[in-house]
Amino acid sequence: MDVELFPQGRAEVAPGAVHVPHWLDDARQRALLDACREWARPPAGLRTVRIPGGGTMSARQVCLGLHWYPYAYARTVVDGDGTPVKPFPAWLDELGRRAVADALGPAAVPRDPYDIALINFYDGDARMGMHRDADERSAAPVVSLSLGDNCVFRFGNTETRTRPYTDVELRSGDLFVFGGPSRLAYHGVPRVHPGTAPAGLGLTGRLNITLRVSGLDMRDG
Repeated sequence: MDVELFPQGRAEVAPGAVHVPHWLDDARQRALLDACREWARPPAGLRTVRIPGGGTMSARQVCLGLHWYPYAYARTVVDGDGTPVKPFPAWLDELGRRAVADALGPAAVPRDPYDIALINFYDGDARMGMHRDADERSAAPVVSLSLGDNCVFRFGNTETRTRPYTDVELRSGDLFVFGGPSRLAYHGVPRVHPGTAPAGLGLTGRLNITLRVSGLDMRDG
């Protein structure tokens, strides 16, 4: 592992939004990467997301639990191969709940389980525009885990996609949690730094694993 001259420390970026560097150790990063590679296989695998108006997202995505498409959830990959979405494993719920407790304190851990994962893969040219995670019915904190290349994560406000915002460097193994007054803040990834992934991880590019509580009835169509 590379040793930093000035190691990053945990930081509250906004009320209810906390960055915890190096939250996943090397072994847990490798285990999570292995799981992501399995989830990315078809059916219901990694896909290019098409947005209304005909454009596409530059980051490719695979979903667990429920399938997200702009701007709703479904039980099948309605904008892809049409197959049932892959199940959300119980160990990811446990990971999400532990992340919230570590970042925001035990009182912030949601009563309902985490049941959705959106996994985005960024190559060196991929970006993510400013957006809000507003398609869930739950106000539970969002848990974001990073693997691979460093990126600039732009965390904004709840009113506009523009300033004020704060740019945070997210590295492999970092945790970012946002809830409470920041749950619906705009955020995005304006750039990725290719070639910055840990050499021992074996990943070219960046993976972001985002865990959410849907608040949706799984029986809903």
